[in-house]
Amino acid sequence: MRLFNKCFLVLFLAAAFPVMTFAQTSAALKIGVVDINRLMSESPQFQAARAKLDDEFAPRRREIIAMQTSLEERAAELQKDLEVMGETERETAQRELRNEERSIVRAQNEFREDTELRNNEVLRVVQQDVIGEVVAYSESEGFDLMLVEGIVFASDKVNVTQAVLELLLAKDKAARQ
Repeated sequence: MRLFNKCFLVLFLAAAFPVMTFAQTSAALKIGVVDINRLMSESPQFQAARAKLDDEFAPRRREIIAMQTSLEERAAELQKDLEVMGETERETAQRELRNEERSIVRAQNEFREDTELRNNEVLRVVQQDVIGEVVAYSESEGFDLMLVEGIVFASDKVNVTQAVLELLLAKDKAARQ
């Protein structure tokens, strides 16, 4: 019976040792959480990139709106004149409207694709900058682990989003001077 107790004690300690070691080590770990989506949306770098994209695509947006307005005006004109037009003239005018409408749809699709492509390019650059700032903050503050996604809950003790956002604001302010 004593042998059984000794074996049981050895097995128990062997099983408990990794748990005890982890508990001791995890108490010394400095863990932080950051909301990368908030940093991306609230950072001045993102706001500047968004404004730059808006300026870049504003002329094409205005052009498409002008095309749509012109089409609507021509369609209204055609609607008024339908009764006095001959059949051939009416069919030609309707075909021209359909062609113009297709042209506008193509222009809208190209515009959407181009804006999405540029948006992704710019977001990638801003995201790299934000992540770089998170890494720099983590290293300077002595964090062992910084969690970004998949967090259900994080107390204010470990959530460092605001601190990193303040660094991004300071970095932007310094770049403007």
